[in-house]
Amino acid sequence: MTRQIQLALATFRPRGPIPGQTILDPSVTRTRVRPGDLDIYLHMNNAVYLNLMDSGRSNLIADCGGSKPLAERGWYPVVAASTVTYKRSLTLFQPVEVTSRVLGWDPRIVYLEQVVTSRGQLSARGLVAGRFLAKDGSRIPAPDVAALLGGHVTSPTLPDDVAAWARAVDVAHRD
Repeated sequence: MTRQIQLALATFRPRGPIPGQTILDPSVTRTRVRPGDLDIYLHMNNAVYLNLMDSGRSNLIADCGGSKPLAERGWYPVVAASTVTYKRSLTLFQPVEVTSRVLGWDPRIVYLEQVVTSRGQLSARGLVAGRFLAKDGSRIPAPDVAALLGGHVTSPTLPDDVAAWARAVDVAHRD
């Protein structure tokens, strides 16, 4: 199964919700490095990390029971900005865990951290600024999505490094 198929399944045939899980709880996606994930240097290609993180975000939505309510409204997530810091290479058949968690939101953007580990060692850390759109292309306010996915109205305070990154990549809400 290619990574695109894995992402399609995570999005359109999501796993079941975890009872009691909210959007502020971490979500874990487990897999292994596959032959098609490798680059010419025989370690996982950097684009595969992004695809794994896409699947991790779909699983986070599924884990808190958000797949059906979002689909019923015609709302879907898109990435506004992302950055990944790579720490350790991953090689063929290594186990991989992607831990995705919502750090907070502003009126437009939901901020996530996605950590890729193998056997407890950090391989990469991604920061993602995501927004939600409706099928007509209109933007859905992040607090509306947070309320739908977990009843949360007030965002946790963003970590300083994430707030600084959001300003640097020009996605942070401006009053």
